[in-house]
Amino acid sequence: MTVTMFLLGLLYVGLVVALLGSGVNGATVAIIAGGLALVNVFASDKLALAAMGARVVTPQQAPQLHAMIERLCVQADLPKPKVAVAQTAMPNAFALGRSPKSATVCATTGIMELLSPAELEGVLAHELTHVQNRDVLVMTLAGFFATLAAYIVQFGFFFGGGSSYGDDDENPSFLVLFLVSLAVYVISFFLMQALSRYREFSADRGAALITGRPSALASALVKISGGMQRIPQSDLRAAGRLQAFYIFPPGAGKAIGGLFSTHPPMEKRIAALQRLEAQLQGTA
Repeated sequence: MTVTMFLLGLLYVGLVVALLGSGVNGATVAIIAGGLALVNVFASDKLALAAMGARVVTPQQAPQLHAMIERLCVQADLPKPKVAVAQTAMPNAFALGRSPKSATVCATTGIMELLSPAELEGVLAHELTHVQNRDVLVMTLAGFFATLAAYIVQFGFFFGGGSSYGDDDENPSFLVLFLVSLAVYVISFFLMQALSRYREFSADRGAALITGRPSALASALVKISGGMQRIPQSDLRAAGRLQAFYIFPPGAGKAIGGLFSTHPPMEKRIAALQRLEAQLQGTA
């Protein structure tokens, strides 16, 4: 994860240098970047909950879910997050929020109906580990410059200092900026997918240590995978925009060689949990 973050940092430094070198006003870059960053950091959780049709529930509305999360928070030494429920048959869960104090953990009705209490505990502990590691903030910040690069690629004429495609000979800086932005977007996409996969392994490990039962999370992943196969493709496509947040993303296993996947292959996640189970039991 450290190497990946370092490489992302190098890419983003290159993008900033290209922006300034192309004659873009530094204040303009700061205003645009700052505005996008504020929206990403402070509004992304609300937008994601709205996209899922999820709503925050009280302890009276979901007593068992609240009690389970409260117990896991005590074990993990975390403040209790907001608890939300999404009314969908898709068995999944996700965490949102820029910090443990502003976090929300959401479970779908489908996952609560599918899993046993021990398996659901493992899933919720996985999401709480994301909260503990501030993974949502990390991925939001990691993707920030990639988003900016995408905007530059799409609206490059705006950043070209008034240049058009026809006068690139007189103002070659526009073409340089466009090419650098395109390279940053493509390379950072693959680096962010790798970073996301590493953080999923970390969250699996954290969940196993919080609950002390890696096998329960492994069993939950198998059940969720089977449950996802029974969900209509139209529903999976609708949920695809948030796949990086889910414990098990829609369409998992379809990415070529895993390069385009935000999550590790389920087989590798289960193998890692089995190794951890053996270590905890002293049989490794």
